[in-house]
Amino acid sequence: MSDLLNVTSSPHVRAKDDTQRIMLYVIIALLPATCFGIYNFGWKAALLIVLTVASCVGSEWAWNKLLHKKDTVKDLSAVVTGLLLALNFPSSIPWWMAILGGVFAIIVVKMFFGGLGQNIMNPALGARAFLVISFAGYMTDFSEYPGFVDTFGGATPLATIKAGGLAQVDILRMIIGTTPGTIGETSMIALVVGAMFLILMGVIDLRIPGTYILTFAIFVLLFGGYGFNMDYLVSQLAGGGLMLGAFFMATDYVTSPITPTGKIIYGIILGLLTGVFRIFGGSAEGVSYAIIFTNLLVPLIEKWTVPRAFGIAPVKKEVKTDEK
Repeated sequence: MSDLLNVTSSPHVRAKDDTQRIMLYVIIALLPATCFGIYNFGWKAALLIVLTVASCVGSEWAWNKLLHKKDTVKDLSAVVTGLLLALNFPSSIPWWMAILGGVFAIIVVKMFFGGLGQNIMNPALGARAFLVISFAGYMTDFSEYPGFVDTFGGATPLATIKAGGLAQVDILRMIIGTTPGTIGETSMIALVVGAMFLILMGVIDLRIPGTYILTFAIFVLLFGGYGFNMDYLVSQLAGGGLMLGAFFMATDYVTSPITPTGKIIYGIILGLLTGVFRIFGGSAEGVSYAIIFTNLLVPLIEKWTVPRAFGIAPVKKEVKTDEK
C-alpha cells in the first residue's frame, strides 16, 4: 500500500446540493402557487405556463447546440425561469407572447451574458419588463378573471387601493388569492407555503425576504396616506407580486448578494424602491422594477460588504505630518 497521500484542490468538503437539486426545490415550492393559478384562471393559465417553460427550455437547448456548448438544460434553471415568467403573466395574453418572453429571457438576458451565473438581472423579470414595455396593453389586461367587473369595477385590488378605494377591497380574498392579477401572484397563502418549504430545505434564508418585506411595511405605513391602518398594510403585503418577488426572485443566487450584510442592505433597498414605486409612481405595482434595479447594484453592494479575512488586521492609513 502506498504511503502517499491523495491531495486534491479545495474545496475538500462539498455539499450534496447541486444546481439541479436546488432548482428542483424551487419548482416544488412554486407548485402551490402554480396549481392555484390554474384553478383561479382556468385552462389558459395552464397553456401559458406550458408554452413559456417549453420556450425557455427549447431556447437554451438550441443556443447550446448551435454554439457547440455543453448542454445545460438538465440543471433545470431554464424550467425555473419559464415557470417564474409564466406566473408573472396575466392569463389574458396571447400564446405567442409567452413564447416570445421565454426566448427573450433565455437568449437575451441569460445567454448573451454567458449563461447561468453570469446574467446581471433575473431572466424572468428582465423578460417581463421587456414585454411590459413592448406590449403594455396585453400585460396589464386582467379582464378575463371571472367576476372582474362586478367585484372590482375594472381595476385590480392594488389599483383600487391606489385610487382611494381601500374599503372596496376584500382583504380575505386577497390573502386566499381569488382576485384578479397575474397567474402566480394572487394567493399569499400558496406563496408563503412554498417559501416555507425553501426555508426548511435551506435553499433560502430570511435575510433578503425578511428585510425586504419589513422595510416595505414600514415605508407604506409612513407614506401610504392611511396612517397605521392594518387593513391597508395587509392589503399591500397580499396584493401584487410582493410575496412572489420577495421569496422567489429577489433571492435568486446569481443576482443577489452572497455576503450576510450585503443581503440585508439589498433587502432594504428593495423595500424602499418598491414603496416608492407603489406609493409615488404612476403604477400600483413596482416589485419587478425594484428587483431589476437592485440586481444592478449587487456588484457594488458586495464590494463594500466583503468581510475581512480572519487574522488580517485592517489597513491603517498613515497620516503625513510636516517635519521642520
